[in-house]
This record gives sequence, structure tokens and C-alpha cells, in this order.
Amino acid sequence: MAWVVFAFIAGVLVWVAIAFNRLVRLRNQVRTAWADIDVQLHRRHDLVPSLVAAVRAYAGHEQATLESVALARSRAMSATTPTPQGRAETELEAGIGRLLALRESYPELKASGNFAQLQRDLVAVEDQLQYARRFYNGAVRDYNDAIQRVPDVLIARVFSFLPGEFFQAEAPTRTAPEVQL
Repeated sequence: MAWVVFAFIAGVLVWVAIAFNRLVRLRNQVRTAWADIDVQLHRRHDLVPSLVAAVRAYAGHEQATLESVALARSRAMSATTPTPQGRAETELEAGIGRLLALRESYPELKASGNFAQLQRDLVAVEDQLQYARRFYNGAVRDYNDAIQRVPDVLIARVFSFLPGEFFQAEAPTRTAPEVQL
């Protein structure tokens, strides 16, 4: 009879260890995915000063637009969690869109090879950022599902596994912007 109790306790301990390790792996996957988003955002943030400089060279009197993009970039760089980061990045995306729209008003800017290269680089970063956001949100979904599933919810509560935050676009960016080429 004692061996049955021992086997039961051993089984419960093995289950706890397996469940705990799975939750740790999922939590680390969320952290890694967030780091991937952070890398892409830094790449974007690094491109913004060059883009502003290129526009300033041709359209220096568009000071309000240039300043708003610089301010949005600094707010985006200081955000540390998904919700404020999403808000700040939405504002930065809108500012970048205004900068890129200036090329229509300034043909010499549109013809600039430097501006065209920056625009291509920005498109590449945006593509990578979109992929990183999707991967992050998938990792958060899997992690949140795991910490809410019975019986793993017991382990999650005991060891304080907190739900992850999704990276969400703000309402204004959910509609596709009109692009004129």
C-alpha cells in the first residue's frame, strides 16, 4: 500500500516538473519573440533619422512634420511593454507615412537615390516587423492558453506565471492606408 502512495506522489511530482518546464519554455518563447520585435523596431528607429535628414535636404520648411516624426521616434524608443509600444509605434508609422507622402510634393526628393534606398530599407524592415509581430502574438496566444488550461493552471498560479500582452495596432492603423505611386 505504501508503494501505491509513493507511486502516486512520484507521478504528481513528475507531472508538476513537466508542466512547469513546458510553461517556462512557452514564457521564454514569448520573451524571445518580443526581443525579435525589439530588434526590428530598433532597425526602424535607426532608419528614421536618415529619412528625416533626406527629407530635410529637399523640404526643410516641412519642419512640423520632421519634428513630429522625431518626437514619435523618441516616444517609441522609450516604450518598454507591448501596449505602450504599440501606441507609440502607431504614431511613428503615421509620421513616417507623412514623410513618405512628401515625395509627391517634391519631385527632386522622389528622384533622390538616397531617399529611394531608405524607402526600400524601410519596406524591408516593415515586412520583417510584421512577421515578428505575428510570431510574437502566436507565442503569447500559446503561452496564455497553456497557463489557463486545466490542470496546468494550478502550476501557473502556484509559480506566478502571468498572462502575456498581445502587440496590437491602434484603431487608426487597422484600415489600409491609401498609397499613390
